[in-house]
Amino acid sequence: MQVFKSIFPYTQEIMAEYPLMSKQQIELAKINAVNAFKQWKEKTFSERAFILNNAAKILLENKAEYASLITHEMGKVLPEAVAEVEKCALVCNYYADYAESFLGNENVDGAQSKSFIEYDPIGAVFGIMPWNYPFWQVFRFAAPTLMAGNVVLLKHAPTVMGCAIAIENIFEKAGSHKGVFQSLIIDTDEVENVLRADIVQAVTLTGSNKAGSSFASLAGKYIKKSVLELGGSDACIILKDASLQDAAKVAVQSRMQNAGQSCIAAKRFIVEKNVHDEFVQEILTLISSINQGNPLLPNIQMGPMARIDLAEKLEQQMKLSIQQGAHLITGGQRINCNFTPGILLNVQREMPAFSEEIFGPLASIITVKDADEAITVANQSRYGLGASIWTKDLELGKLYAKRIQSGSVFINSLVKSDPALPFGGIKESGYGRELGKWGIHEFVNTKTIVINHS
Repeated sequence: MQVFKSIFPYTQEIMAEYPLMSKQQIELAKINAVNAFKQWKEKTFSERAFILNNAAKILLENKAEYASLITHEMGKVLPEAVAEVEKCALVCNYYADYAESFLGNENVDGAQSKSFIEYDPIGAVFGIMPWNYPFWQVFRFAAPTLMAGNVVLLKHAPTVMGCAIAIENIFEKAGSHKGVFQSLIIDTDEVENVLRADIVQAVTLTGSNKAGSSFASLAGKYIKKSVLELGGSDACIILKDASLQDAAKVAVQSRMQNAGQSCIAAKRFIVEKNVHDEFVQEILTLISSINQGNPLLPNIQMGPMARIDLAEKLEQQMKLSIQQGAHLITGGQRINCNFTPGILLNVQREMPAFSEEIFGPLASIITVKDADEAITVANQSRYGLGASIWTKDLELGKLYAKRIQSGSVFINSLVKSDPALPFGGIKESGYGRELGKWGIHEFVNTKTIVINHS
């Protein structure tokens, strides 16, 4: 029998095994989704909010247990795992509070007849989620999906099946109907089987560009709405008037948190030449002091990468960039999943460290002559997820932000997601938006109703 294995990245110890679902179990899950949707869509917003608030309460009451599970399955340090669980509770409370106002009927002014818009649930939303934030990525789409009256089918990454099952149990404990949220233990060869089911009306995927292209093609084949949140190679622009200590501190946090395995991590540091040496010295000091080791232990600031193959890919990207002229000034050593935090200087456009997504603890430094060149270099990427600009001139910073091709730009702060703000990218970083009112509107039927009084 084929199984998915949960492996602790730091030691490579097998923690658990999860048998894949049979064809009969998959069909039963579809039936459960159909039956659950019939009941769930009729619930009032307050009834759904009660479930979401219960889920938030369960998350917070058991955050140490869930954080330990996250750390054991993908390797992030415990404080980061606890913060992830807390953010999941926040997004549940947020949509419990605001979904009704986001989806209430809207009167349309200027129409010839009395007209209004209502937002109806559509069915099951099929979520295909990654391993790097195994709780947050799920709750980020599940909270608005459920508050809109839809049900959820989840295909989680094979290495974090314990998290997938735990999340399903959270919603069951919170009081949802059977089938409202289901985790499917399936491999990619069963995705089409699930996606083509009549109950499934949309798919949302967070993952690689290759996966996004494949699943978007399937969604198009069966005419199902899709939202994609794919890779990123976020630019962090350091202008000559920036507060370099503040910029360096946040830059290192952004690049190195979650062992560098974040789609919105700062990956390309684009630095004006006037402050290049000083900025490099600042981040070198900070990165060199990172305490890396067993993520379950206190005072450890960075754990291993999630899988050996991911660490090997990062090592290959680094070595090829060095062969093409980049200079490694610290770190870059790999033992199994453990990769010491590194800095590459003299990174050029043709190198993997510039042109590819670097999904691990490796910073790429690119030198430019001025701010205009910095914007040009920032946009020389096939990705467009997030970006940051560091400058004391806020008005100028806003003007530069308008010129950057990305889904978000943060001025003098860390790029991060917020339940109230739309999250997503352009170009090969995907399409559609999650979070805020924009995220909950992705998977509803925007229905026009016209009343003729004649």
